Amino acid sequence: MKGDRVEIVIDAGDTTRTYELAATRAGRRVDVSIGRGVVVVAEVTRSGTPVRTARFMSARVLALVEHPASQAAIAQDAGEPA
Repeated sequence: MKGDRVEIVIDAGDTTRTYELAATRAGRRVDVSIGRGVVVVAEVTRSGTPVRTARFMSARVLALVEHPASQAAIAQDAGEPA
């Protein structure tokens, strides 16, 4: 859903780096999958076609935080008054 976002914090040696992937348009969502030492975060359409993809080594991931869309954004996306 538009407004959903995932924040990923990784270990980059002597520092940490933060990446953020968000659903930018109505009808898109952010999917997270973890397997075989790789964390994949992808923005996908309603039909499941990936639009943007980010891959990280799971050994380097320090935090992965999913932020759902706010209720105001959900109401706005549905066309209801807030």
